[in-house]
Amino acid sequence: MSRSTRAALLLLLTAMIWGVAFVAQDVAADVLEPFSFNGIRMALAALTLVPVILLRHRKQCKDAVQSADNAKPTLLPADPSQRRFLLLGGAACGLMLALGSGFQQMGIDAGVQAGKAGFLTALYIVLVPLTGLFLGKRPQPLVWVAVVLSAVGLYLLCMQGSFVLEAGDLLLLLCALSFTGHILVIDYVGAKVDGVKLSCFQFAVTSLICLVIAAFTEYPTWEAVKTAAIPILYAGILSGGVGYTLQIVAQKDIDPTIASLIMCLESVFAVLAGWLILGDTMTLREYLGCAAMMGGIVLAQLPGKETGEAVEA
Repeated sequence: MSRSTRAALLLLLTAMIWGVAFVAQDVAADVLEPFSFNGIRMALAALTLVPVILLRHRKQCKDAVQSADNAKPTLLPADPSQRRFLLLGGAACGLMLALGSGFQQMGIDAGVQAGKAGFLTALYIVLVPLTGLFLGKRPQPLVWVAVVLSAVGLYLLCMQGSFVLEAGDLLLLLCALSFTGHILVIDYVGAKVDGVKLSCFQFAVTSLICLVIAAFTEYPTWEAVKTAAIPILYAGILSGGVGYTLQIVAQKDIDPTIASLIMCLESVFAVLAGWLILGDTMTLREYLGCAAMMGGIVLAQLPGKETGEAVEA
């Protein structure tokens, strides 16, 4: 199995985890306010990765002793410039993640319907390749076709009725831009640092930002936290600790445009999870949307090694 195929499968698993997380978030939203929920679950995601980092560090220390290596491994890079790059990269990822989740919730609170919110949020599948053009990366023509096909599928899946821009839509467009920035920052930073440590630090930063905002704008109670315990555990450990870490690890070996296409399948998995878990019904339009999005993902994979990667301008 090639590294790009492995990365695509990891991102597909990520989209599935995130899609099911919409059910958890929907349940938690009934009892817990948004920034409180995000702050707690991101803190849990960071704490979930701490034992993983410590166990990996312990193994590295043992390997160093067995190999008689005089250079003892450190938790953070010993070189100051590499350490600074990891911390700044984690802070940038955490900021983009906090902005994306914050703008999304504010847009929904402004009255934007959930389906429309999902469509506008996932517009990063178009924004990522457009932004990449300014960074010297030109996706192949077939990938652009896949982007358009996936965007049409996303519209069919999420949108009901006519599309009219409203005040809250600007917040959701800012959300899409934030998630675009998150994907591109990971593309730049993730290949140069330890992915698990980067993921842990981004969660810590996101949690801190959300909890500070919650302290001034929300009124969480311990009873609400206990009621939403299972959704928090899923969203924190699986959607956060596992999902976002898989994204960072996988994006090292795949073009960011194709990565964004695969990750937007979370909308498909969200609809399927609602159907299986909550008993939601699916219309023919939604089935067509799912089929179009899946077709776009398959199309993006067809070029193979020669044309599947972004071309440097």
